[in-house]
Amino acid sequence: MSAFIGLAQKLPTDGPYRVLKTVKLGGAGTFDTACADIGERKLYIPRKNPGRITVFNLDTLEPAGEIPDAAANGVVVDPKSGHGFASSKPVVMWDTKTLKTIKTIDVQGGPDAILFDEFNERVYIFSHTAPHATVINAVDGAVLGTIDLGGMPEQAVTDGSGHVYVDIRDKDNVAVIDARTMTASAHYDLGGKGGRCSGLAIDVKNHVLFAACREPQTMVMLNAGDGKIISALPIGSGVDSAIFNPKTMETYSAQVDGTLTIVKEKSPTSFVVEQTVQTKPSAKQMVWDTKTNRILLVAADYEPASASAAAAPLAPGAAPARGPMVPDSFSVLVVGK
Repeated sequence: MSAFIGLAQKLPTDGPYRVLKTVKLGGAGTFDTACADIGERKLYIPRKNPGRITVFNLDTLEPAGEIPDAAANGVVVDPKSGHGFASSKPVVMWDTKTLKTIKTIDVQGGPDAILFDEFNERVYIFSHTAPHATVINAVDGAVLGTIDLGGMPEQAVTDGSGHVYVDIRDKDNVAVIDARTMTASAHYDLGGKGGRCSGLAIDVKNHVLFAACREPQTMVMLNAGDGKIISALPIGSGVDSAIFNPKTMETYSAQVDGTLTIVKEKSPTSFVVEQTVQTKPSAKQMVWDTKTNRILLVAADYEPASASAAAAPLAPGAAPARGPMVPDSFSVLVVGK
């Protein structure tokens, strides 16, 4: 690990990416995993206390509506059926044009992460407790079944060809789901290169997975076909999301420490940390607007932690203690070149 520590101290901060603007959206409540509907040009952001999905114009970030009664951790949309889904309990399903709720769907466990798989038009609702994954038909909202993943799932990705991959945070592996049979067909162990992974991205063309981890703070590259570890690079502290950009062959990982790490894929076997962008502490969730090639991160300001919380030992990979969220401080940071 001393090698990783040394590298972390030398990560490049100069580069083409920068925070282009910060837009204060305000509003009450915490926030979680956002979703960009590229076709409808909508940005969905789940908020809690009170629970609802706030909707903004993806280009201007002006308010565009709200979906009530949805205390969710994530959002996805199916552009083909025009249906949106929230990882709430019950799951809320709505029409993406009118934003009107179509139905609610009862699920077990504690809905957390969410994925839409265009391969067979299904939505995966992930839970840290069993059942670890609930599969829903995106066309009619029918529950098709559940999947045992053997641990706590975090971010998931699809190759669009029948395979879904998901971080299993407490087991330090990546689970492979057969989208046809709705079963876990394999688990790729990270071999000590990374742990508590909370971000996952995929280069579909070259079959490369990017597992963004907290303990140690690394981006681990694996072969999506057999799970063989290709490489590992240092990233920031408290990663919570990752995205691969096939246009630039870059992977972005957003960290709660206020950094955005950009890993360049020079070839399917060669990778380098290209730039570390200073964003804002708490900006650990992001979306990528494929039309404008901009990254949008969600963040807020927080009061200082209490003296007792600040003095408490910090668990490996955990974010520093902080106080309550400052009212109306919720913002979106736009990153680009």
